[in-house]
Amino acid sequence: MTLPAVIAIDQGTTSSRAMIFDASTRVLAQAQQEFPQSYPADGWVEHEPHAIWQSVLAVCHEVIATAQSTFPSIALKAIGITNQRETTLVWDRATGEPIYPAIVWQDRRTAQHCQRLVDEGHEELVISKTGLLLDPYFSATKVAWILDHVDGSREQALAGKLAFGTIDSFLIWRLTGGQVHATDATNASRTCLYNIHTGDWDDELLELFNVPREVLPEIKDCDADYGQTALGILPLQLPIRGVAGDQQAATIGQCCFDPGDIKSTYGTGCFVMLNTGKHPVQSKNRLLTTVAYQLEGERHYALEGSIFIAGAAVQWLRDGLQIIEQASETEALAASLPGNEGVYMVPAFTGLGVPYWRPDVRGAIFGLTRATGPKHFARAALESIVYMTQDLFDAMAKDGISPSVLRVDGGLVANQWFCQFLADILDQNVIRPVILETTALGAAYLAGRSTGVFGDRDAFAACWQQQHCFEPRMTSSERQTMLNGWRNALDRLIN
Repeated sequence: MTLPAVIAIDQGTTSSRAMIFDASTRVLAQAQQEFPQSYPADGWVEHEPHAIWQSVLAVCHEVIATAQSTFPSIALKAIGITNQRETTLVWDRATGEPIYPAIVWQDRRTAQHCQRLVDEGHEELVISKTGLLLDPYFSATKVAWILDHVDGSREQALAGKLAFGTIDSFLIWRLTGGQVHATDATNASRTCLYNIHTGDWDDELLELFNVPREVLPEIKDCDADYGQTALGILPLQLPIRGVAGDQQAATIGQCCFDPGDIKSTYGTGCFVMLNTGKHPVQSKNRLLTTVAYQLEGERHYALEGSIFIAGAAVQWLRDGLQIIEQASETEALAASLPGNEGVYMVPAFTGLGVPYWRPDVRGAIFGLTRATGPKHFARAALESIVYMTQDLFDAMAKDGISPSVLRVDGGLVANQWFCQFLADILDQNVIRPVILETTALGAAYLAGRSTGVFGDRDAFAACWQQQHCFEPRMTSSERQTMLNGWRNALDRLIN
């Protein structure tokens, strides 16, 4: 008997991962490879597209070889792709070569462009059509910047010689040998060029951001046919049958299929998504309205809160300050202190996201004394992520949404101390699943759903397993004291 399985490509902000899942969501093989980050100017964040592509190829070849040697009866059916959203690429259609490095979602270079559009009174139009705000986070001003700063590119774009895409589109193009230029509805909904009500690129938005329609990919369902890998790219040819932005894929992987279901993913950033069903809900407190997934032409929506720096703060402790060698060390360091001793970090390395929306501020640490050391820095970094999550939940509460249980995933939630502190500050149960890489799992489900590896969503949801439930233990007075310290630090930074 054969063993049906699918490959999930999870192309993230700091690394690329490939995982192979069977029909019971068992992980048969996985591989991960980090790639370099580039910070060429204040607030600028770039990736080398070839480094991304090579890392994806490397992990795919590795997992296929591992799975085939370990499970000789394996029958790989399809590929699912999930990706860092908003990160923007423009490439030459004839050669496939990018004309500029990838401008990463964290990049703030177009902050003045966004502020000018706000000052001109365009933000309400953008919100009403896209569910997003005017912020450099999103792709529209990034692609416009590339076309305005690479000589001759705007003329080439108008002539149909260039292609724009988020990372999913770039990978699809490369994997299919340039045969398919497409994206899915979730990634399209993060560009500020897509109308979440009509489900298509919007001419008024294209004119506003000065982005020619000729560069845009075709928009498809999340489980549509995205072509087949070209001969020689991978050890075998496979169809690409699932695509979703990373946070939407994690929402699927966490089985948040019903209105009111909520998850929070802690990777490079932190992203809270609340399923709102078949109708978009507009926040009055600067949360985002986005497409959660689109299957069989039917869109489901979500409210989202985006924190730009989460695991990236821990990575900074490792790579910037060099006070830890591995991210896992932060758990013991934080737990070794009885309290934070007044040390607060605001990790606004690339500005602040929801609900502050301040691309102009930068990070700071408050409360330093001669006794402050690596333990305090580690704890302050972890605490800051939790405080920003609480601020998101406060914004949701003002919109009339008060969930009682939160499903969490991502590499950071392997940290026991972090999860318990999250439950304590949120004052609610935090549930961690057996499979933490739910982003890859969601992409796998999309690919396996249409190729017969997985059943319907109820059958898939039955495979989801809870690994641990963290219950709040902190007193209300202690919680309030810590939150007051955070808000004081935040206020001093912003104001």
